[in-house]
Amino acid sequence: MSVRHERSRSVDRRVRVQGHPVDTYPALPLEAERGSVRRVTVVGEEVLSRPCGEVTEFGTPELSALIDDMFLTMYVADGAGLAANQVGVDLRLFVYDCPDDYGIRHVGHIINPVLDLPDPGSRRLIDDFEGCLSVPGAAMAVPRTDRAIARGFDKDGAPLVIEGMGYFARCLQHETDHLVGHTYLDRLSKRDRKDALRQMEDRREDVFAQRAIKAARLGQ
Repeated sequence: MSVRHERSRSVDRRVRVQGHPVDTYPALPLEAERGSVRRVTVVGEEVLSRPCGEVTEFGTPELSALIDDMFLTMYVADGAGLAANQVGVDLRLFVYDCPDDYGIRHVGHIINPVLDLPDPGSRRLIDDFEGCLSVPGAAMAVPRTDRAIARGFDKDGAPLVIEGMGYFARCLQHETDHLVGHTYLDRLSKRDRKDALRQMEDRREDVFAQRAIKAARLGQ
């Protein structure tokens, strides 16, 4: 998911890491410093259109390395979230570094997430613009609920409950969609989908060039 900056309010502004507030946190997390950049898959590739498999082995070096790589790849692509199938890996996992509507930064990863949304009678849909690292250069308005809870596990198998409001709730929904084989294009009308794909064709090369510049700046 593409990054967006939000308004600030007088609230507890501490960064939430894996759902918990911390007093200090670096701009570039340690995961990204350890990681390597991977290629971001593009809409039309088969791995993006099928449900991902469950993670069954926790605490492995391979899983930790994948998360590290996903964090760095997300930053190089200027994203707010990245799912495993966006780097070609068929696993139910995503990472995120995303602000909510209060400007609070949320950072972490979640494995095998299950999304809880408000009941239809109490849910509030927000129509707002949304981008995707696998649809480079395009952005379209997509309706999402203003609240969402993701329940899953961390890389060591410990249970996680991550609650999102506003733009961060949108991020949780967007990334969970990826894990069932959907992109935000699947939520658009045929006309809007065609518009998004046209935007991508017009802008993708510029996006790729910017990613290459950022990768070089981060020493990749």
